Amino acid sequence: MSDQKEVVVLRIGHRPQRDARVTTHVGLTARALGAQGMYLTTRDTGVTSSILDVAGRFGGAFFVEDGKGWRSCISDWKAGGGTVVHLTMYGLNLPDVEDSIREHKRILVVVGAEKVPGEVYGLADYNVAVGSQPHSEIAALAIFLDHYYRGTTLSQQYSDARVTIIPSAHGKTTQER
Repeated sequence: MSDQKEVVVLRIGHRPQRDARVTTHVGLTARALGAQGMYLTTRDTGVTSSILDVAGRFGGAFFVEDGKGWRSCISDWKAGGGTVVHLTMYGLNLPDVEDSIREHKRILVVVGAEKVPGEVYGLADYNVAVGSQPHSEIAALAIFLDHYYRGTTLSQQYSDARVTIIPSAHGKTTQER
């Protein structure tokens, strides 16, 4: 098995009329913190194009596929040798399972919008809690990815970026190609 890690997010339960902004932020967080793509169970070309626009400007290979059935996505992922991690506040605490999860190179991270079907808990290889209090799926995904990659993605840059952010103590500085 290669040392290259593959992490993809599966967003379940997206409601276009209610969740567009949050789902967009799930995708942007996934991309910024090292995931290679996102499957979205609902068709939403607006969310898809927003995320792909950012990836096009700031670089990196990131895909978004909408209209993907969650059962077939999970089944196909597992059939391909991947591991399924469901982020839920009812799971095992992240610090208790992160070393075990990190041993896996192909991870499908499941995050919900509305109530996740109970079947997902049984299909997941890991049901993981990021904290023991209700909070945002964006926060859970960010913390999970940061732990999985051990903080190495916080300063990643992409060679194909058209826009690069230049760290600055004050103001907004970018460089465009």
